[in-house]
Amino acid sequence: MENKKQLLKIAVVGPESTGKSTIAEQLARQLDTVCVPEYAREYCRHLNREYTLQDEMNMFYGQLALERSLVPLAQNNILVCDTMFLTIKVWCDHLFGHTPDDVLDALRAADYDLYLLMDIDLPWVDDPLRDFPELRAHFMGVWHNELKAINANYTVVSGLGEKRHENAWEAVKRFLDKKQGR
Repeated sequence: MENKKQLLKIAVVGPESTGKSTIAEQLARQLDTVCVPEYAREYCRHLNREYTLQDEMNMFYGQLALERSLVPLAQNNILVCDTMFLTIKVWCDHLFGHTPDDVLDALRAADYDLYLLMDIDLPWVDDPLRDFPELRAHFMGVWHNELKAINANYTVVSGLGEKRHENAWEAVKRFLDKKQGR
């Protein structure tokens, strides 16, 4: 009889310019597994116009497909995601005043085991794909509310430099120890 362990999914989420990609990549290396990159960064890299609702939906489906495609590469029954599609809901609500049903339906079925919510204590780093430096505190509140609304298991990760990575790693270790009954 085969004993197949359930894949554990860790999503690194939060407002813009909070170190999500860096932390997700570091954690994936430390856990010897794959990191699912943020699909929207590549999608928007050559988008020379304002986002549309259709763009948001394209990014939603693209993120889902990218994640699914990388699941077979996950090692140690862990997948680390540099963001996830809850980001689409945050942006749709902000930019368009509503979120399409496909996104809401997917959120009800979301199967992420741990969310690491990156705090806004890092200095803003300008990037052509970032839009709202003055709204970071607003979006931090939005992320708290959204994670609570889906009853997510989440931890806020703060700290500058290596301390941020250490705090993220400690949160993951606590989660894994709890999962393993330690």
